Amino acid sequence: MSESSFNMSPLECVVVTPERTVLETGADFVVVPLGDGELGVAAGHSPMIGRLGYGELRIRNAGKLERYYIDGGFVQVAHDVVSVLTSRAVPADQVDVATAEEQLRTALGRTASGEEQLAIRDRQVAQLRGQLRVANRHD
Repeated sequence: MSESSFNMSPLECVVVTPERTVLETGADFVVVPLGDGELGVAAGHSPMIGRLGYGELRIRNAGKLERYYIDGGFVQVAHDVVSVLTSRAVPADQVDVATAEEQLRTALGRTASGEEQLAIRDRQVAQLRGQLRVANRHD
């Protein structure tokens, strides 16, 4: 995307995974999933850093909405730039519902002995439920 297209929007949103930059776009409004809810960011938002939860990233620009499943990570807001650093970002329409449902059934049926195994199972369940919420949302 050219620099001039960012200048037309009040915000810039950048989504980065360890493998690549997934998205770099202008935005009017961005909503990120936090561990305890959602955060909406508009132009002029105070600088901040937050820990991301498992859920939906929504980017509204010129009346269009882009949606992604975000797999945790961190968000930084500074100078009208929303930087999302995550282990995985999947466009909402590419989330595989059948696979996520099967993996959720498996995770819920798995017994966990010990705190570490329980924490791993709980994280997997939260990730899969987040994927399903994003995939099943209809705007």
